[in-house]
Amino acid sequence: MNIDMSTLSSTQAYHLMTQTLVPRPIAWVLTESGSGNYNLAPFSYFTAVSSTPPLLMFSAGNKPTGEPKDTVRNAIETGKMVIHIAGAELAEKVTQTAATLPHGESEVEAAQLSVTPFHAFELPRLQDCQIAFACRLYEVKPIGDAPQHLVFAEIEQIYIDSQVTQSQEERLQLDTLAVNPLCRLGGTQYAVLDKTFSVARPK
Repeated sequence: MNIDMSTLSSTQAYHLMTQTLVPRPIAWVLTESGSGNYNLAPFSYFTAVSSTPPLLMFSAGNKPTGEPKDTVRNAIETGKMVIHIAGAELAEKVTQTAATLPHGESEVEAAQLSVTPFHAFELPRLQDCQIAFACRLYEVKPIGDAPQHLVFAEIEQIYIDSQVTQSQEERLQLDTLAVNPLCRLGGTQYAVLDKTFSVARPK
């Protein structure tokens, strides 16, 4: 089967892409909507794009009203965000925070999540996530006809729960299965990691 993307609507293209680009990591992004009022939303168009500088990128569509999502608006206004990697046990909470709330209403409070201070950073992190990135906004780039916003975030600090680290010799190694990261598939489906394996790279 060959599918000509030019024959698809934007909705059809989205559903096809999200079912074939699998699994995808999820950026669970905390931003500040006001003093101590935190927005939280998941994005599965998400990846690392550079090590020097250390950049993450996620893509956010607009609200149904056509306005930028609160995550994008807050990131532009404050210049900071915390990107979390959620464990599979948080799947229902992650999904709950995908709902569109009026600007200023906190998904953190609605989902009954707890935050804790992020050392030497202005924003807190989610207490239940084992990995969190304290980031400064690097760039926002509008793209496409929908449109989407590509949000580039420069990592200043990474929090890693010591319980999921295996080694601190030359390279820090994580026990990925202990992290149990939530993976995004298409539609309403998620996945978890079952096992890991290694393949030696050619010299």
